[in-house]
Amino acid sequence: MNYTDESLVGAPITLTNCDREPIHIPGSVQPFGFLLCLDEETRQIVHASTNTEEAIGIPAPALLGGTLGRLLGPGHLAQVEAMWPTLGEIPKLLGVRLDHVAGQPFYKLILHRYDRLLWAEFEPVAETTVSTLDLPTLNTTLGLMLEAETVEAFCQHAVEQVRGITGFDRVMLYRFAEDESGEVIAEARRADLEPFLGLHYPATDIPRQARVMYLKNWLRFIPDVGYQPAPLVPVRNPTSGRPPDMTHAVLRSVSPIHIQYLQNMGVGASMSISIIQDDKLWGLIMGHHYSPRLVSYELRDLSLFIGKTFSALLKNKEQQADREYLQQARTNRLRLFEKMTTQANFIEGLYKYKPSLLDVIDCGGAAICFEGDIITLGNTPTKLQIQELVLWMQQNARQDVFQTSSYALHNPEGMAIRATASGILAISLAKEPGDYIFWFRPELLQSVTWAGRQQKTEEVRDGVLHLSPRQSFEAWKQSVESTAAPWKPMEVEAAKEIRLHISDIRVKIFNELQAKATMLSRLNAELARSNDELDSFAYVASHDLKEPLRGIHNYSLFLLEDYAEQLDAEGVSKLQTLVRLSQRMEALIESLLQLSRVGRMELTVTETDLNEVLAEVLDLLHPRLEQTQTTVAVRGSLPRMCLDPVRIREVFNNLLTNAMKYNDKPEKQVIVGMAPAGTESPLGPVDAEDFHVFYVRDNGIGIDARHFESIFKLFKRLHAPEKFGGGTGAGLAIVKKMIEKHHGQLWVDSVLGQGTTFYFTLSKHL
Repeated sequence: MNYTDESLVGAPITLTNCDREPIHIPGSVQPFGFLLCLDEETRQIVHASTNTEEAIGIPAPALLGGTLGRLLGPGHLAQVEAMWPTLGEIPKLLGVRLDHVAGQPFYKLILHRYDRLLWAEFEPVAETTVSTLDLPTLNTTLGLMLEAETVEAFCQHAVEQVRGITGFDRVMLYRFAEDESGEVIAEARRADLEPFLGLHYPATDIPRQARVMYLKNWLRFIPDVGYQPAPLVPVRNPTSGRPPDMTHAVLRSVSPIHIQYLQNMGVGASMSISIIQDDKLWGLIMGHHYSPRLVSYELRDLSLFIGKTFSALLKNKEQQADREYLQQARTNRLRLFEKMTTQANFIEGLYKYKPSLLDVIDCGGAAICFEGDIITLGNTPTKLQIQELVLWMQQNARQDVFQTSSYALHNPEGMAIRATASGILAISLAKEPGDYIFWFRPELLQSVTWAGRQQKTEEVRDGVLHLSPRQSFEAWKQSVESTAAPWKPMEVEAAKEIRLHISDIRVKIFNELQAKATMLSRLNAELARSNDELDSFAYVASHDLKEPLRGIHNYSLFLLEDYAEQLDAEGVSKLQTLVRLSQRMEALIESLLQLSRVGRMELTVTETDLNEVLAEVLDLLHPRLEQTQTTVAVRGSLPRMCLDPVRIREVFNNLLTNAMKYNDKPEKQVIVGMAPAGTESPLGPVDAEDFHVFYVRDNGIGIDARHFESIFKLFKRLHAPEKFGGGTGAGLAIVKKMIEKHHGQLWVDSVLGQGTTFYFTLSKHL
């Protein structure tokens, strides 16, 4: 593509047309040397720069039509003649003495062939204070560049060596971004100068045609920014009708707009070396000096050697950095997978340990959205904003892996989270909606430091409005909104790998759970059968034992009544013990029969008013309540619900009986009521939508906390049989089984010596 307009040759160049300026055919040279162009067939001079008269005392027109023999003696002329056939675009250097010029001065003659012309550029040999670089130092320089472990160190070595060669006040390495803007990523400078490291420059600083020129000619040198161009004579080539193409000329004059740009920066001399990778302009090594400075051709060529070496090694350095990043990321990923695999909850392996999700992909923050929970790491949007992001993903990004460096381009609401999440990389964890892992990147530069204003400013000069390059180069801030560093392909692949690993873990967990579920189902069936058999055995055994036990009891009583007078005191005592033991055994058998009956019988569920059930129980217990001086208070009204009234009547009966029995207070008090919402059981909070919670509270002897579990076991007693009116120890076991038949729980809360509260729940959905 042609970015220039050759009709602008000789026309004034302003900021309105500089982007089309034909900088390759300026028609003039910088006067730190002079130029002769020769016809490649006749070897006659067809162009000469006007500064030949000042340089060697011969006016340019006087040289036209002649040959280099007008300046060179036979020996040097023969050397040049021998080089003509071998010349191309790459210049060759020859030291010559101008034998036919007054004073016979020495010059460096730079030769190349281009645009059907032979180019002879003459630079005078002058004393310079620039340090030279010997071969051992050059060897050290190359060694440092080769050994640099990071791209940053590699860049820094390059600018330091170029500054050491040229003696410039400042040498920078300037890297281009995808939008063709640039950033100073390395700098070597005089200690008293303000640093430019990190400054950004807009793409407009280097027009397209200049970038094309940089690809063709690796080095551009301006020893004196304040120079006056020396035009060619003639300016236009008689054959082509335009100025000769100076793309490869060392002395090529530069754009007046660029000169003004450098002057506004206070620069006195400038040099740039192209950094080219894969035939594309990757960046520039730029040298600035704050006064004129003539660097010899040899040292410029040596600087160019550094630049070309840098270009040759750059890709390898970048690939090495990518490999190291990839290797570190892979190591972290494997360690992350190990943590995920060894944790009971694989999600904890993603965030609880090092490395975490933050360490496997370069990001500012991450979030795990799994089964309704949101876990965040690092700098992230709020959980509410992440929930909104999840909803957007479900509606607009149904793919397994989603990536963007500018979420706001997809969703305008993304502007609200751009500070932490301009860039988003996301993986879905399941087909079910809502399960994601996110990695977030903030805006690439929330405030980019530009080297002066990006816009072209205006100024009034002599009453006329003129456009001018940036008048002030004080750094200012320009917000770069909603754009993050792009996700590398290796990072997207890493996210895919993490997703696949999580899928494998979940499949493994599912298979294990399925196997366990099958085993539990089989065990439950066996247990249910065993329980049925046990209940049947208990029922039959207890029912069949009652008759012979009742016979033993009755015959013992008959013996006491009929033969007590014939027995001594010891015999009577033994018969009395037999009667007492048979009574206790009968009570135990009755409890066992009742427990087996509870297990065997199905509930008869009807809609029941619990207030009536409780009233019936209290009416039945009324004589014992009076006898034991026990008062029962009912707090509030109990609900009407579906249940088995017979079973619940037995529940209240057992709990109230225990409250009377295990109480040594002169005034025994019992309270029955409904527990407030939010009551917690040993298994956690009780869901008020599914269960009612009831309690029976007394001011009795209390229970030690270490017995809270054991009191519900069959025939478990905490006291001797004779204490507190006797008992079998089966009551609470029976109550527990009745409550569980109603899909509820039974638990106790007690303080020894202060009283006991029994809580139980009843399902609302029987």
